[in-house]
Amino acid sequence: MSQDYHIFVSNIKRKTGVDLALYKEAQMKRRLTSLYEKKGFKSFEQFFNELNRNDKLLNEFLDRMTINVSEFYRNYKRWEVLEQNILPNILKTNKRPKIWSAACSTGEEPYTLAMIISKFLPLSQVQILATDIDENVLARAKNAVYPERSLNEVPSDIKSKFFVRDGDLYSVTDDIKKTVTFKKQNLLSDPFGGGFDLIVCRNVLIYFTEEAKDELYKKFSSALRKDGIFFVGSTEQIFNPGNYGFETEETFFYRKK
Repeated sequence: MSQDYHIFVSNIKRKTGVDLALYKEAQMKRRLTSLYEKKGFKSFEQFFNELNRNDKLLNEFLDRMTINVSEFYRNYKRWEVLEQNILPNILKTNKRPKIWSAACSTGEEPYTLAMIISKFLPLSQVQILATDIDENVLARAKNAVYPERSLNEVPSDIKSKFFVRDGDLYSVTDDIKKTVTFKKQNLLSDPFGGGFDLIVCRNVLIYFTEEAKDELYKKFSSALRKDGIFFVGSTEQIFNPGNYGFETEETFFYRKK
């Protein structure tokens, strides 16, 4: 790690509590170098000095650091498995399941969860926790207004039932919005709750180092009740689930033993 970047990582951790060393270095360094060059800075040192006094730039930096690529029903086939195989099993034992969408980005994932669960339960019985480190994306998630491209994989019946169109934008209906509680959380440093029936954390862990992933799998496992399900993204298969008290339920779904 270059000295300039190393000092930057230490300064950012002290200022924001975010530990960039836990992310894959080459990817993170490339992303941040392109950001500071675009802003006219020549080094990480210059960039940090400005971040230290400019809250707007600091927020933009935090936004860039987190990967906010999201859409409803992303990787549609996996959501079908959730709907047809996973949720019915969870609901056999618990009619008010405890559900968490971790690193929820701009909200498409927890709202997708609510839309799917609405097929099984009245929405008044659905409560989903959704967390992310980035306050900007949480604000957008609470606003729940999306461009058409975010809805590419949404089935037409769900689209007409739970979205209101206004020009090129779509708003999520209030009954779905009310099911989700958004909170700020740093997965790597903040404590997790417990007793979850379902935890969804998709397309995020690929950005972490192996050591950070190992730590997070342990934390997620501890946060699940026995037989609770951990649902990961389609590039995030856990190759040694037994190390974390998991067994494979379906591809990308792991059950806590």
